[in-house]
Amino acid sequence: MNIEMINAAATRLSNLVRCTPLLNSPVIDKLAGRRVWIKPECLQITGSFKFRGAWSAISALNPEVRTRGVVTFSSGNHAQGVALAAQTFGAPAIIVMPTDAPQTKIMSTKKMGAEVILSDRDRKHQEQIVAELSSERGLTIIKPFDNAEVIAGQGTIGLEIAEQARKCGVTEAEVLICCGGGGLLSGIALALEAKAPRLQCRSVEPQGFNDMARSIALGDYVRNMYTSGSICDAILTPEPGKLTFPIIRRLCGSGLVVSDEDVLRAMVIAFEQLKLVVEPGGAVALAAILFQISEIKGDDVICIISGGNVDAGVFVNALTQFGMEND
Repeated sequence: MNIEMINAAATRLSNLVRCTPLLNSPVIDKLAGRRVWIKPECLQITGSFKFRGAWSAISALNPEVRTRGVVTFSSGNHAQGVALAAQTFGAPAIIVMPTDAPQTKIMSTKKMGAEVILSDRDRKHQEQIVAELSSERGLTIIKPFDNAEVIAGQGTIGLEIAEQARKCGVTEAEVLICCGGGGLLSGIALALEAKAPRLQCRSVEPQGFNDMARSIALGDYVRNMYTSGSICDAILTPEPGKLTFPIIRRLCGSGLVVSDEDVLRAMVIAFEQLKLVVEPGGAVALAAILFQISEIKGDDVICIISGGNVDAGVFVNALTQFGMEND
């Protein structure tokens, strides 16, 4: 992985993905005690950053290989990205999704033309199904994060951040990033290393599923004990990726951890102050900025809101519990 791959992915993605802005809110600045710059990838095509990596990977395939189709496993956001990219190229796509994935993600993936196979959340079982389908049908596996072209696609966000931060006068800051397997974090870290090295990335994860933070602290791979049990379904992975972790260990600072309750509060604040609809897994970085204030350094901090594909019931629950509490 290198900056040349990210630049090439940016070329393939140009005039296709949305260059999401850096947003700022005086109320959020006050709550956080510093200037907060929010990059809302919840406004991206398919509702999350995952379309960048999916398009990067599928567009990089040999056309003959691509025509045979692709297969992957995902809790929903990568699923939708792969489904739309494959549909655009006229290629079949099969997605293995957990039975407890949000219904909005399952239905959206189907509407984009993909065949959805529901399975339990056990990653090894999902990977086995994907491997069998790939072998039987000649499909190319597009892994959610352990794929170099996927990482390159996510890294295009880092290229945008470097330019946007420069225009905002931000030359030094921590960049807080929602983290599952680390595709988004590693891609952005590589881009910023080349384009804005004084912007340092840090992972943010939900309590009980902070395998990346623990792995960074130890310097080696640490697995989560459980595969479910948090509202942050989009970022519940068993352990850091084999491709992503070496990059993260080299380039990123210590990881942060937030509670599900603080995630719900962050979702409400994003809605009230920025008019953004954010899913739980997409809100963990904002939650850290708001509720882990002492763990963050500097006068400026940059935050990725990574997705907005939230089930209505979860969003209503957040608003019911915590709406308007910060007035």
